[in-house]
Amino acid sequence: MTSYYDDLETRSADARAAGLASSLPQQIAHAQGLPGYAAALDGIDASAVCDLASLATLPVLRKSALTSAQSGDAPFGGYAAKPAHGFAHVFQSPGPIYEPGGGGHDWWRLGRFLHACGIGQGDIVQNCFGYHLTPAGMIFENGARAVGASVLPAGTGQTELQARAAHDVAVTAYAGTPDYLKLIVEKAEALGLSLKIAKAAVSGGALFPSLRGWYADRGIACRQCYATADLGMIAYESPAMEGMIVDEQVIVEIVTPGTGDPVAPGEVGEVVVTTLNPDYPLIRFATGDLSAVLPGESSCGRTNLRIKGWMGRADQTAKIKGMFVRPEQVAALVARHAEIDRARVIASRDGEMDVMTVRIETASDDPAPYAASIAELLKLKGIVELVKPGALPRDGVVIEDTRVYD
Repeated sequence: MTSYYDDLETRSADARAAGLASSLPQQIAHAQGLPGYAAALDGIDASAVCDLASLATLPVLRKSALTSAQSGDAPFGGYAAKPAHGFAHVFQSPGPIYEPGGGGHDWWRLGRFLHACGIGQGDIVQNCFGYHLTPAGMIFENGARAVGASVLPAGTGQTELQARAAHDVAVTAYAGTPDYLKLIVEKAEALGLSLKIAKAAVSGGALFPSLRGWYADRGIACRQCYATADLGMIAYESPAMEGMIVDEQVIVEIVTPGTGDPVAPGEVGEVVVTTLNPDYPLIRFATGDLSAVLPGESSCGRTNLRIKGWMGRADQTAKIKGMFVRPEQVAALVARHAEIDRARVIASRDGEMDVMTVRIETASDDPAPYAASIAELLKLKGIVELVKPGALPRDGVVIEDTRVYD
């Protein structure tokens, strides 16, 4: 019989919609009182933002906006509900960008994922995520505490010591990047040390089917989650391993890269997340990651939206002829001409020269107006190719770089 973390995981569609209609307006109103949202949410009727359709009308918040807003006086850029000294932790991620961390029960919501991995009371988790400056180690430790597991705060590196500790302490579960556990297991085998690790909760890298199979051959059930320093957990694998189930305290949208416009169901696009965390209420935060929605519900009985997991980066910025071309510029081109369905920039080379080709889905047969807009908006002249509506792949790619440098 399947064990669930709480009743939220098996809500009906009606109950889920009612919960959203209650919690989302409260979070929008809460965010409006924070300096970071003063301009973006000014004049918005929070009570009217009660479903996905109304949420999609709000502006997207990009990490670059967080970075530029952060300063010594406001390390969280005015987007957090408390000052830095009001949080249990302050983290620094590459950029640098600063994120808050709370010490409350399941603050990053990793407990839900660990429970789905079968980790709980009686387990000792060897936490091989970093604890210094960046938050991953503390994120997983907070989740382990939420499910009643003990933690060996191993951090990264020193593989021989890690293998000996796993043996000596009788560790039963691993948390870390997908590939590092393999090094620990191989080191233990080389040293003649038996391990009791039977569960692995991984993130922060690609879990290839061959690696998952390698673990399975050694009796280790390995599952992954999708989490970020800013948002905490976004989605996770259940025992069914049919895509990733969205967490109950975030709202996920899939949008055309460079815009806030939702894609059609099943199409690849950028993951945009709204968190219901009152301490750090990020509204329509663009992750820069690509994914797509899976139809239906998981066979494990959890009823929330499912996504395919990480499918690449949405930030497809390319430097062509010495100029940066960004997805936002391609989106501006599409927005300027109502008859354009979508567009795709292809960067290639002709000898030693960069070439920019812009493929445009349209019923029009006159490229001249588009050429002028491309020169104005993308700041470059390029080849214009008109294709029939529906001809471009629905793979989330807006800027395709085909150049190969020998």
